Amino acid sequence: MRVEVDHVVWASPDLGALVERVAELTGVTPVFGGRHEGRGTQNYLLGLGGERYLELLGPDPSQPEPDLPRPMRVDELTGPALVGWAVRTTAIHDVITAARNHGYDPGAVTEMSRRTTDDTLLTWRLTPPEGGLDGVVPFVIDWLHSPHPATRLPSVELASLTVHHPEPARVSAALTALGLLDESVVTVAPAARPGITAVVTTPHGDVSIP
Repeated sequence: MRVEVDHVVWASPDLGALVERVAELTGVTPVFGGRHEGRGTQNYLLGLGGERYLELLGPDPSQPEPDLPRPMRVDELTGPALVGWAVRTTAIHDVITAARNHGYDPGAVTEMSRRTTDDTLLTWRLTPPEGGLDGVVPFVIDWLHSPHPATRLPSVELASLTVHHPEPARVSAALTALGLLDESVVTVAPAARPGITAVVTTPHGDVSIP
């Protein structure tokens, strides 16, 4: 069962500054996505080609402080960082069962929603967004019957996504268990510290992030 790269999350404690930085780097301005009510976050989106996108995530000052920490370690950040990525499926429970049978547990499924700027309600299911193996293994998302967020976004192109980890074999095994078998854009690399980097092709040329 195959899954595909869905989106990459670039988070910051100052979302406005990050949006300006992305626009300057790429020559393309991200658009407001929506608010995650009750979680204290909001996002801006930039397409990455096809049904892929870059999510810029940060605190939403219009919401009260959430009861739980904001998702994707937003409260821990002192500056912008790629904090995670997602793979997409239309059969999330089947993907999770298959992954567990291959020795990797993506975690339990929860449901989330947000409204877009045109008041469309997006509803989706996902495994814990913090991912696995220090956050470099993707979480799994199923958009159910919602229109995909990448539709009609201004766009650049995802050229490569590299996940770095001291135990690259474990990361590769987890990706295989999830069904990411022949995704040419994704590379696993050994590194002293876990992390994620990406390269996008833009009107300004290839840009490395973060």
